[in-house]
Amino acid sequence: MSAALPKMLCLKNGALLKQVLVLSRAATPRESPLCAAGDTLVSCHRHYRSRPTHGIGRYKYLLPKEIPKRKKDRVQMKEIDVGTEFEYGDVNIQMTSYDMCLVEHFARYVHRLCNRLSVRVTESYAMPTKTNEVLFLEERGSKMQLDAVLTTHQRVVQIRGLSSTFAPILLEIIQSSQPEGVHLLVKEHSEADFKSRLKSRPELEELRAQMS
Repeated sequence: MSAALPKMLCLKNGALLKQVLVLSRAATPRESPLCAAGDTLVSCHRHYRSRPTHGIGRYKYLLPKEIPKRKKDRVQMKEIDVGTEFEYGDVNIQMTSYDMCLVEHFARYVHRLCNRLSVRVTESYAMPTKTNEVLFLEERGSKMQLDAVLTTHQRVVQIRGLSSTFAPILLEIIQSSQPEGVHLLVKEHSEADFKSRLKSRPELEELRAQMS
């Protein structure tokens, strides 16, 4: 009996020590665990675990909103200004040449000149390119042979509200700076000029003719 008593006391003391350690750990706040990295100690506790991300990594809200694509409306002819006794209506300044760079630079010059002289420019556009084939007939033959292919480029500057007194001055300035190889034509705008800008569709025209 005397030998068993010390063993029982040791067991009781060990159980009491374990309970004390458990209670002390629960009472003291948890310290952040430390990780050894080389000679320094780095905290491994991640503070952001308990915080919201607030859209970190999301980029779609930074992009501009996509506008839905609209179908192209059919091109409609604008109302033609006839003009008055003292002012011209819609007037087309047509420039034609076989050299595209030459006619393009001259059309740009005419456009800037009208802006400097306070002449209202409603439109400035390019007409469809036309191709002409030059054929020749041999002296002792009946077949036509191709000699050259000529490509015609045309630019149009449309102006409105040109006064009748200032029109001769403007035309004289344009003619004085007209380069060689450029054909100049000034005429009133008409419905035929608008239709010539559009691409012809012979198949559609044939179907319309059959329906009518």
